[in-house]
Amino acid sequence: MKITFVTGNAGKLREVRQILGAANIEVDSQELDIPEVQGTTQEVAIAKCRRAAELLGGPCITEDTALCFEALNGLPGPYIKYFLKELGHEGLNKLLIGFPTTAAWALCTFAYSAGPGTEPILFEGRTDGRIVPARGDGHFGWDPVFEAEDTGKTYAEMASEEKNKISHRGRALEKLEKYLKSLASA
Repeated sequence: MKITFVTGNAGKLREVRQILGAANIEVDSQELDIPEVQGTTQEVAIAKCRRAAELLGGPCITEDTALCFEALNGLPGPYIKYFLKELGHEGLNKLLIGFPTTAAWALCTFAYSAGPGTEPILFEGRTDGRIVPARGDGHFGWDPVFEAEDTGKTYAEMASEEKNKISHRGRALEKLEKYLKSLASA
């Protein structure tokens, strides 16, 4: 089975290929310039996938990631990319100064469209944890500041196999994989 993943993020593509490749699902990628609507993670994912399917003229998957701080009622959420760009890892920590908790959750939403005019189907994965001072390899987004619950490690301190087993992306891809395999066997 083969699927097109619409992304320009090499780190996300690498993880998706590792996880779905183990299930014999080949992942091609296509970078498209799709404006992101503002809204909930689900609204953003649906709009992006709908537009990607129109531009590609066929089936595809898209992905949106949110990093949600309990103290900020779920913010920055789907806008984490912009917060990280403006504030950096240290700034994300500073956002929580004065709050009684650093609890956070990572949320990944994959959207699958069978093609133009079809309603995207969503697959979500969540990992609870907390925001900590940056540790580990700082090359992939906010991984250095998110310590996954019960691991004592940030995503950036984990080997990819370890991270993929417990990450929000890995959990969402498990659900997507089952769905894609059901299509292939139908």
